[in-house]
Amino acid sequence: MNIEGITKLIRDRKTTYAYDFSDKTISKETVETIVSNALWAPTHKLTQPWRFVVLEGKHQEELGLFMADYYRERYTEEEFSNERYEDTKLYAENATLIAVIFQPSKRAQLPEWEEIAAISCGIQNMWLSCTALNLGCYWDTAGATMEYGKRIALEEGEKFLGIFFMGHVKEGIETGNRRRKPLSKKLSWDTK
Repeated sequence: MNIEGITKLIRDRKTTYAYDFSDKTISKETVETIVSNALWAPTHKLTQPWRFVVLEGKHQEELGLFMADYYRERYTEEEFSNERYEDTKLYAENATLIAVIFQPSKRAQLPEWEEIAAISCGIQNMWLSCTALNLGCYWDTAGATMEYGKRIALEEGEKFLGIFFMGHVKEGIETGNRRRKPLSKKLSWDTK
């Protein structure tokens, strides 16, 4: 692959929410490939401070209902209509859900921010893998999802860091206008 191909892959990466997922399932082999790519993210002292859990069975239904009830409790009916409530109950039904778990190293005492940065690199690898496979995805760390995460069994010292949603995208879904600030606003040169 050349720099143009890598640049295109990076710039094609986008957030696709579960409302836009079709009912086509992602194979176990594809999930394993995507998560395997996460494992190749850089980690200080090779701590590999992550663990991933594919949430199957009733999780899609339970997460959607949990989210609907969570937002119903926090917003008025005007802000969160009955129609939106019903739609949210079905939100995760077509998603492959992967819990992201921070598993701190017991052998190397590193700052937590370094370990979470490594996990973020792993998630970016998953995101780019999904882009290459023409799958929609995003990393959800919203309040409802983080609260739902309390249901996931953690080992001592671990932290739940959200759910990575993946799915096949429905036909005809429009992509929004994606922009970034110009390089001149974000890059400077210090010439001491």
